Amino acid sequence: MKITPQTLYQILNSRFGSLDWWPMDKEYHTKKGSDQRFEVIVGAILTQNTAWSNVEKAIFSLKSQKVLDIDSISKVGIKKLQKLIKSSGFFNQKAERLKNLTLYFKQNYQGDLDHFFEKDINAIRTELLSLNGIGPETADSIILYAGNLPIFVVDAYTKRICERLPMDTKISYEEIQSYFEKELEKSYSKDELVKIYNNLHAMIVILGKNYCKKSPKCKGCPLNKYCNYYKNSNQ
Repeated sequence: MKITPQTLYQILNSRFGSLDWWPMDKEYHTKKGSDQRFEVIVGAILTQNTAWSNVEKAIFSLKSQKVLDIDSISKVGIKKLQKLIKSSGFFNQKAERLKNLTLYFKQNYQGDLDHFFEKDINAIRTELLSLNGIGPETADSIILYAGNLPIFVVDAYTKRICERLPMDTKISYEEIQSYFEKELEKSYSKDELVKIYNNLHAMIVILGKNYCKKSPKCKGCPLNKYCNYYKNSNQ
């Protein structure tokens, strides 16, 4: 039996419920008068090739020095920025990417994220992908979680689940994204899709971390009765 994105969402939602991603420190930004969406953008870059727990440490360091905003990161010294985000790994590259991105926002949008996100999704995505160090997953995470715009984020967990379940898609980023979006658009309105894409991606991450690992822990997985990998491993 093939499983659809709609069925996948329903099964995972029954198990995990609403996960309300992406985490942001609203209190910090309210006190500082900064845009909380920028914290998501920073997190999307810092989480490249590292665990979220390491990103949390880096974000805490940035907040402790009161530099978690576009203007401050654009002005802070590169060595200091590298030190503050060291826990996230690849800190030299990531510091340079954050610097370049903040300068880009200042030069092209006067640091106004409303202005940046008011464009068409495809235009925003093309623009993000043109920037050094931002690939499809990072760009789409920024669009969905910071821009609150309907785009489905594909990550390694999503690809792995699509390989192991019987689903009607190949496993390239673009093919999975297109398939999920086309299918979910049949069942949900445009207004609902942001929440659906948000929660589905979050639930897939939780599933991937706890069950559908490289060496899977199939016992207790809510998808095991649909999963080809589980069926084949128990024959």
